[in-house]
Amino acid sequence: MNATPSSTDHRDHTYGTDHTYGTDRTEPADQEGRTVHLDTAGWGTMPAAVRALVADCASREDRYGPHELEEDLEDVLRTEVHERLGALLGVPAADTAVVTDAVGAFDALVSRLAPGRGERVWTTPYESAARLTALYALRDRTRCTVEVVPLREDGDLDLEWMARHIDDDVALVSVVHVPSGCGIVNPVEEIGQILAPYRCVYAVDASYSAGQLPVDAGRIGCQLLTGDGWRFLRGPYAVGFAFLAPRLRAAFEDAAAHRPLPPNAAVAGLNAALAHHTATTTATTDGPAGLAGQGLLPALRAAVEECPGTELIAPGRVQSAILAFRHRDLPAALVRRRLAARGVVLWKTVAQETPLHLPRSGATTALRASLGPDTTPQDIARFGRALREVVREETAGAQRPRPARTLPPAPTPALASAPVPPAGPRPRPSARRHLTLCPTP
Repeated sequence: MNATPSSTDHRDHTYGTDHTYGTDRTEPADQEGRTVHLDTAGWGTMPAAVRALVADCASREDRYGPHELEEDLEDVLRTEVHERLGALLGVPAADTAVVTDAVGAFDALVSRLAPGRGERVWTTPYESAARLTALYALRDRTRCTVEVVPLREDGDLDLEWMARHIDDDVALVSVVHVPSGCGIVNPVEEIGQILAPYRCVYAVDASYSAGQLPVDAGRIGCQLLTGDGWRFLRGPYAVGFAFLAPRLRAAFEDAAAHRPLPPNAAVAGLNAALAHHTATTTATTDGPAGLAGQGLLPALRAAVEECPGTELIAPGRVQSAILAFRHRDLPAALVRRRLAARGVVLWKTVAQETPLHLPRSGATTALRASLGPDTTPQDIARFGRALREVVREETAGAQRPRPARTLPPAPTPALASAPVPPAGPRPRPSARRHLTLCPTP
């Protein structure tokens, strides 16, 4: 399909499955001058064909208006994007929704939940600040209790603790598949097996895993799964997705009806990005390691570890294509700026983004590097050289001394601590029904 509409008849332009997706690399992999993008977790670079389609949609909307563009995109908006999402997530297309972002979808559903006073909500130390905010609001509104699942010494979630303490008074369990602040892969399928016999709503955040790891909501066993389209899926900004179990759909749609919809051009871009992902990255996401299975994650870790003064922030036994680290003496913002000046793009993460995790590691800020489907060994080598140069220059004796900066530790929100296991078996509430949903106003 031609990416440029006809100059004589704009209606001969379609946005369906006939789009041809080619390589999006416009510069050779070994060209020293090209930008090394190691921030796919923050903003995945759109493939050229997807970027052209989004620009074309925006141009057509500006010329002919939003209603006519919506007519042209009717099949994409109503059918095609949902079929692609269903295939990506291993669920029926009818159980998927297109949203502006994952956090908004999570908040929309949580705002309609009505756990009883004293019922429990579980989350993890790796939860994002935005999702924690929604959980605190639920706690304040319903007087439920928010508990944090403890970690093992290696940083993995304590599944044995979950198995011992799960009961029908657990109303909601929120787990992030891959956190924003580090690369640990949480065992969402194993957690789903623990929770399956109970009435809780199981919500999984796949924002940083969809596109780099296999994400099968059916195998996970969750009732809500949310994600953003502009990270590892490399779609446009302001469009995300959700899977909802049928029993939650009415409550979600009622809440979502009062929230902004993603632009039609963004939805078309997400549809194209999903098609591109399916066509070009199946091999790289086949297996438990996903993008990390390309063999570049060990090289990325080595590049960081070989640089004097750096420390990895990599809890857990299973890692994804995200690596967080810090330098003992240099501010993360300074290192990020110096790397950017050398054409290497990373993300600076702060404690407030994952307030239950990063402060515990002793860091208030850190750097995050994330691989993408077009990352090359040459990119990793160039990153390693640039990082060593920055550290050498900034720590050299010829540099003028900088006054030490002492930052106060980020406050940790007050949450209920993990309860001490009871001496005997936990009593089981009888005749407990599914979690009550708030009635429509």
